[in-house]
This record gives sequence, structure tokens and C-alpha cells, in this order.
Amino acid sequence: MRIQQLKYIIKIVETGSMNEASKHLFVTQPSLSNAVRELEEEMGIKIFTRSTRGITLTSDGAEFLSYARQIVEQTELLEERYKYKHEKKELFAVSAQHYAFVVESFASILRENDMRNYELILRETRTHEVIADVRDFRSEIGVLYLNDFNRDVLTKLFLDNNLEFTPLFQTVPHVFISKHHPLANQTSVTIDEMAAFPYLSYEQGERNSFYFSEEILSTARHDKSIVVSDRATLFNLLIGLDGYTISTGILNSDLNGDDIVSVPLQVDEQIEIGYICHKKGLLSELGQRFLKELKAKV
Repeated sequence: MRIQQLKYIIKIVETGSMNEASKHLFVTQPSLSNAVRELEEEMGIKIFTRSTRGITLTSDGAEFLSYARQIVEQTELLEERYKYKHEKKELFAVSAQHYAFVVESFASILRENDMRNYELILRETRTHEVIADVRDFRSEIGVLYLNDFNRDVLTKLFLDNNLEFTPLFQTVPHVFISKHHPLANQTSVTIDEMAAFPYLSYEQGERNSFYFSEEILSTARHDKSIVVSDRATLFNLLIGLDGYTISTGILNSDLNGDDIVSVPLQVDEQIEIGYICHKKGLLSELGQRFLKELKAKV
């Protein structure tokens, strides 16, 4: 297996045909077909299904593609870092559930460090993807929460994927609501009191298991439920619909404005926020700085 063959597979998928891919790659179509066939034989799988209607990925091919992209991306990063004779970029990536304090910590490492040449990535994403990103070295650090409900399932996932969880802090659950919400001035609220209002949660995609939910009490029934994919949309709906979500209680007015308030939720639960790293990985200097900022923010 050669890196060039993996690039061929990626380009075929991007263009949708052998013919178009060969033009972009400046190789003949027979040479491209032979390269794909050799790779299929070597791997013992069928990557593409060919028909009069074109070429499509098989189920094995779709899985192979995901690994191929990771390898090519990492190879390009290695070349960028070491092969080419120009100033090295500072590289760092973090994946996290949707937390403002993570964004604030990420921004702090830029404000407090004079870096002229860098490539930084912050992924606010689904729980399973946070785990997968760190497992596959797409991110150095992943930030998420554990509680009594999801702890056993996620801890097993960490173990199976050579990941280590380090606690940052524990907190009681809070609801995020608009400052104009009818219950905004209460010192605390109950789930029963919130039942009349729309409940907002983050979408988890194909891994939409209760154990991957970013909100506690994920198995509870809600008469009014809205699922979103990003924090800005969620906050807009909190304000526009008098909705609520359940989170850590930590807000940042610089990032989120002053229209959202946090009210303690009367429930016998604890949330433990922490971060995961790969056991076989080494934190970069930026990774260490990020963790320092993260610990300072919480």
C-alpha cells in the first residue's frame, strides 16, 4: 500500500468517476484503474462497485476511505512540519462538547502567546466524535463530562481506545435560560417547573444513544423538545422561545453576551468535567498551555 494509492481513492470519491479523477491526477485512466485494483487485492476488499451508472463506494470502501483520509492528512502534516524548508507552524487541535469555557481557553492561548505561524483547530462536536478525534490523533485533547449514568459506558470506551480521562472539576447541574425567562429570577428550579418550556439538546447523529447525550437526565420524557447542532442556534432558541437546556452552569458574557443566565437545577446529580488524552500521545507545548488555561478558567 502506498500513500499515492490512498490519494487516488480520495480523488476518485471527490470527483465521482475514474475519468475525472485521472484528469485531476494527471495519470491515464488505465493506470488509475490498475492502482485501485492492486490496492483492493492487497487489502482483500472491494473498495468500489462499478456499473454502467458509474462508480460507488462499497461499505468496506467507505470505512477504508475514512482511514485513508486520516493517513493522508497526517502525512501532509508531517511534510508540512519537517520536509519543507520554511518556518514551522505551531500545530494544535482540541475537540470538545459545547462549552464556552473551552472556547475561552482556546482563545487565551492565542492572546497570550506571540505566534506568527500556526494552524489551530477547535471542534465543538458530538460526544462520540470527541472520543474518535483523540483516539485517531486528530486532536490532542478532548473535553467532555461524566456522571453516574454515562460513566461506565464512556469509561469502557476510553479503555478500549487507549484514552485516559483526567477530571477538571465537579459541579451541580444548572439550566441555561433567557434573562427574560419567567423563572430567571428564582434561586433554583425543578424539572417539573421547567416542563412547560421547550427543552433544547445537542444532536448526536448516528450515535444518538442516551449515554452520548451532552445533557444529564437524557432518558427523561419532554413534551416539547428541540434538537440542535450548534451552540449559537441553541442560545438563540433559548432567548426566542423561552427554552432551556441543562449544562455546567459556566457562562462567559464575552462570548455569549448577557442575555443568558444560569440557574441551579434541583436534582440529585453531579457533573464531572474532564479531558481525555491518548495514552500513547505526548502533549505539545500548546496542548500544555491550553490545559493550563482550561484549569484556570474552571
